Amino acid sequence: MQSKDRNDLSKNNIYILGIESSCDDTSASVICNGKVLSNVVANQEVHAKYGGVVPELASRAHQQNIVPVVQQAIEQAGITKNDLNAIAFTRGPGLMGSLLVGTSFAKSLALGLNIPLIDVNHMQAHILAHFIDEEGSKIPPFPFVCLTISGGHTQIVKITNHFEMEILGETIDDAVGEAFDKSAKILGLPYPGGPLIDKYAQLGNPKAFKFTKPKVGNLEFSFSGLKTGILYFIQKNTKENPDFIKENLNDICASIQHTIIEILMDKLKNTVKQTNIKHIAIAGGVSANSEIRKRLTLAENHWGWTTYIPKFEYTTDNAAMIAIAGYLKYLNNDYSDISVTAQARLKVTE
Repeated sequence: MQSKDRNDLSKNNIYILGIESSCDDTSASVICNGKVLSNVVANQEVHAKYGGVVPELASRAHQQNIVPVVQQAIEQAGITKNDLNAIAFTRGPGLMGSLLVGTSFAKSLALGLNIPLIDVNHMQAHILAHFIDEEGSKIPPFPFVCLTISGGHTQIVKITNHFEMEILGETIDDAVGEAFDKSAKILGLPYPGGPLIDKYAQLGNPKAFKFTKPKVGNLEFSFSGLKTGILYFIQKNTKENPDFIKENLNDICASIQHTIIEILMDKLKNTVKQTNIKHIAIAGGVSANSEIRKRLTLAENHWGWTTYIPKFEYTTDNAAMIAIAGYLKYLNNDYSDISVTAQARLKVTE
């Protein structure tokens, strides 16, 4: 597609390039006035054989991928880099080596083009993905509650406006994504195992086996005890029957998934009761799970909630969510200084 000349561009058109490099996926996206023009993701398959993300390998792969991914995103958007109004990038949280690649590239490009640089909180971006302007999508009104569920985070967040957020409850140990992946590892499934548990669960009986739900505060989560319970359960049964997993895989996965989703739904019910907010959104990689999506849809009829479920491509780490967060910050003239630094640890409220 032929590039638009800057002089021909409507003054109302704001083009934001988003760059995401917090973990093991390199992604770049261009949005115009909140609409996604491109969203390119380069996956790193090298980690599968190690059973998890290797930080050093991740940062090296980002260095290899970032230039072609950004170039592809700009080309797919039908513009040139000179048409961009600002560069948004993930400041944190994430793996420091991975974050540094994206931060350094974004700084250099913004300096070279003499346009604003905008740092984005990765966890805020997961929530703000709901504000991507897309046909058929519902945008939640303020205030709303968001269940943010990923490999590293499990939180219930109250959102009063785009950048005013309050954590109502979170995990006291492991994240829900870890519970899925480590349960899958116990079952001998390859990494990442969460999507595989979801796949096999759809073929099994969710009430075949019972796992104990942890007893913690009304809005808090805990998954370490559940993982231990699943481990002991598998060890006990495979000792009695070496083919136990093979013979019962679908039912085991369905029962694990049912228990985890029940925990999440219980906390959301407690949240609605405590806050009286019935606009409920989900965000983060685990929000791609079919069962949580199904249960939230059912909750609209059962409890009168209005639920907001993002498209699959905006649930996992992607640059479109960084770009939309950058766009909202751009509208507020909320730019970053060139001295901004990556932060491996960053709360959703920071």
